[in-house]
Amino acid sequence: MRTPDAAGPTEPTATADRQARAIRLGPRSVAALALISAIGVAAFGWPLLADSASGLAHSKDAPWLFAALLPLLLAVVVATIADTGLDAKAIAMLGVLAAAGAALRPLGAGTAGIEPMFFLMVLSGRVLGPGFGFVLGAVSMFASALLTGGVGPWMPFQMLSMGWVSMGAGLLPGPDRLRGRRELAMLAAYGAVASLLYGTIMNLQGWPYIGGLTSGVSFVPGDPLPDNLARFIAYCLATSLGWDLPRAVVTITLTLALGPTVLKALRRATRKAAFDAPVEFAGPEAGPR
Repeated sequence: MRTPDAAGPTEPTATADRQARAIRLGPRSVAALALISAIGVAAFGWPLLADSASGLAHSKDAPWLFAALLPLLLAVVVATIADTGLDAKAIAMLGVLAAAGAALRPLGAGTAGIEPMFFLMVLSGRVLGPGFGFVLGAVSMFASALLTGGVGPWMPFQMLSMGWVSMGAGLLPGPDRLRGRRELAMLAAYGAVASLLYGTIMNLQGWPYIGGLTSGVSFVPGDPLPDNLARFIAYCLATSLGWDLPRAVVTITLTLALGPTVLKALRRATRKAAFDAPVEFAGPEAGPR
């Protein structure tokens, strides 16, 4: 007969089910992410507030200015996050996932918006958290640009946008509790919205500098903001929607089809890596363990 204090199966607890995080965001990391995000919003949106005397529509300097500035700012963010716990195990995980994302992008880059890397960025951000997700998204886009020869003034904007996509997945509710079909449905819905928003934001990066468009969709420096926004919406519908919708469909399909397997593998890897476990050093007197 078993006594009350006999060893036996224990009930699962909330602590046991909590996901490991490769990076725990501290105050400095949060401040750095907020700063780079604010600068990114300004980088994407400042042309809409430029006056007609700026000559913005014919400017060649602004894209290169941000191409030089944003990678430096992203490097500051990476260094700050690393200072809070980006150890060797997290770096190894980052390298593997970034390489996988970079390898997935050429499979559909430039082909009707088929970009399978989005689903991996969403699932990785979900499991590994917003801090790791932001770094992973930016590094994966940088690596894929080098792999595909897509280096140009648009690259830092792509890095920032993909960082937001993966970071947003890490901010979704219920990381320690929500599982199964409900979690997959939430991730698929988020992936679809993020895929559409990514295309829209990247349109905003290049649209003010494109000449030769019809008056109904072209950017007019100094015009009222509502008028330019209406032209921008028309531009997105006329040019990029045929790429953004397939990207969203591919992300939904891959998330629902491969999501359970990938999520399980990522969670098992984070548990085995024990990102949250403190490092202990045993002295000689401790003996073999």
